[in-house]
Amino acid sequence: MVLIAPSLLAANPACLGDEVKQLENAGADLLHFDVMDGHFVPNMTYGPFILRKLKKITHMPFDVHLMVDNPEKIIPWFIEAGADIITFHLEATSQPDELLKTIQNAGIKAGVSLKPNSNMKIISQLNRTPDLVLVMGVEPGFGGQTFRPDTPQRIVQTKQLCPSALIEVDGGINQKTAQLCIDAGAEILVAGTAVFENGSYKKNILSIKGDAQ
Repeated sequence: MVLIAPSLLAANPACLGDEVKQLENAGADLLHFDVMDGHFVPNMTYGPFILRKLKKITHMPFDVHLMVDNPEKIIPWFIEAGADIITFHLEATSQPDELLKTIQNAGIKAGVSLKPNSNMKIISQLNRTPDLVLVMGVEPGFGGQTFRPDTPQRIVQTKQLCPSALIEVDGGINQKTAQLCIDAGAEILVAGTAVFENGSYKKNILSIKGDAQ
């Protein structure tokens, strides 16, 4: 069964703790925690201090997506803060194998992320196998973007290149695009607007899961 990871980028930052509790009660499987530095992507979001505080109020795993330059500098911060999954972009570092090793040695799942125009063959050149590959359905940086139609094909190609890894998809996920992704092999769907719209979190999560069975 597909897992739904609501993106906290779409949550109300004025009451983030309450949002997390509502998502847990609504049946979310894990929480997608976007980290942006204003350099790798033109936006800025949450840091490890927020993650550490939120970990105290929920049992849901935190899926930390680093959209930052030089992720090796901040990965230790998020390990210490309690991340359950840490994903970084291959274009942001010159030492992806070392980063995978650092994350996995800490007992945390390690992932790599692919932007729409990333060279997917880099995955097959890694010496260390990631636990997860995050396929972006949009350009990283902002929520509410339109799902790119080539995403399902890229999911299939990713699974072929890294068959042992979980495939996660982020960007443009809604009740319609969820089915396309799951048919292509996605196992975790990150959804922002589609979960938070109208305030009906449980209904929205069930709708996305229902269409993706």
